[in-house]
Amino acid sequence: MEVLKYILIVLDVIVCFALIIITMSQSKEDGGMSATITGSSTNNFFDKNKGRTKEGKLKKWTIILAIAFVILTIALSIVYVI
Repeated sequence: MEVLKYILIVLDVIVCFALIIITMSQSKEDGGMSATITGSSTNNFFDKNKGRTKEGKLKKWTIILAIAFVILTIALSIVYVI
């Protein structure tokens, strides 16, 4: 059981650092309050294909790593209780 704890700790730390790095490398997308008021969202080719751009991939990996971080942290807390 001790080996499982150490493996989960190492994986949790790796995912945590990867999540921090990917989050910090993303650019700010929203236009703030003025974009909300003016409704500056356009429906063009780039909005439809955002998943294929660098920003889209970073956003997808941020979500994946965040889910992995939550699952690993919950698993780690369960292992420490046992």
